[in-house]
Amino acid sequence: MARAGRERRAGLSLACLGLGLAVSLANPVRAQPVELELVLAVDVSVSVDPTEYALQIAGLAYAIRDPNVQAAIAAVGNEGIAVSVIQWGEGLQQRVAIDWHHLVDSESIESFARAVERSPRHFSGNGTSISAAMAYAAKTFEGNGFDGRRRVIDVSGDGRNNSGLVPPLVRDRLVAQGIVINALAILDGDDGLGLYFQNEVIGGTASFVVTAVGFEDFAEAMRRKLLHEIQAPVAGDPAIGEPAG
Repeated sequence: MARAGRERRAGLSLACLGLGLAVSLANPVRAQPVELELVLAVDVSVSVDPTEYALQIAGLAYAIRDPNVQAAIAAVGNEGIAVSVIQWGEGLQQRVAIDWHHLVDSESIESFARAVERSPRHFSGNGTSISAAMAYAAKTFEGNGFDGRRRVIDVSGDGRNNSGLVPPLVRDRLVAQGIVINALAILDGDDGLGLYFQNEVIGGTASFVVTAVGFEDFAEAMRRKLLHEIQAPVAGDPAIGEPAG
């Protein structure tokens, strides 16, 4: 009798487990709706020295703490936005530096800003692969727990693609998936970089390029770019540079 009781209990446990699994599969965890999913892709290739890297990190923290940027996040409503940071260099040198954060209020924004400030540098390779950075960034949208009305990749850098596929091949594929690609061009000895990013990198509805005169201007350029990205810019807005074709 004792054995029969144990077998019945075991059978009941398995049945409950099967029922729980069936319920779980029928009702998967719903992704958090947000206004915007934004990947900030930060250049850490060999052309970026330690001081310039520090200026990028400090500039990003400054920009996200800006009162106008925080007001823009608040204005999207209770759903907020989701933001992550990747670092990129050459070839296979891409890494999530800061995983997805849900920004909805001053506390969550400050938490993200502190994570930015603590972020170490992971690469300093010789090449610059913007195309690989975009492809890697797009993959981080998958299974991130968020469901954004807009998905944006923001590439910041001080050089042109010289490794891997040419950027338009990746850009066009991502744009076809509904992803927008914007850029922040750091004109550190290359005055034509903004036009290069305009023609070769950005794409999608209302995509745009913001330029920084040098790394010292990165913080203000990032602030302006974030402000317009969060506010869902429209094509042709003169405040954010030339729109994509």
